[in-house]
Amino acid sequence: QVQLVESGGGLVQAGASLRLSCASSGRTFSNYGMAWFRQAPGKEREFVAGISISGLSTYYADSVKDRFSISRDNAKNTMFLQMNSLKPEDTANYYCAMGRGPSHWRPEAIYDYWGQGTQVTVSS
Repeated sequence: QVQLVESGGGLVQAGASLRLSCASSGRTFSNYGMAWFRQAPGKEREFVAGISISGLSTYYADSVKDRFSISRDNAKNTMFLQMNSLKPEDTANYYCAMGRGPSHWRPEAIYDYWGQGTQVTVSS
């Protein structure tokens, strides 16, 4: 059974940083593309960032490019999202997702497993 567990969310002021983690179990983590999504109240879920199985290729939404950094540690079955210069509009529940295969890590990919989410709230 695949499990994805996010952590690291919280309440911060604008301009601060947070680092989210996503711990995976139940599957060979290094065989699957991974991504972060977020959903704010009243809005649709949106893609934030994705990472290839090696970690050498990444993709970011325009809204977070140059502020957020996605990474993964395959030895520890964990993915990260470093969020810098946070803005109030980054406030959302952040979810990690596991792609269907090694090529599934971009916005249009298929994601089969999701975590329960971690809340990020940025005050102005």
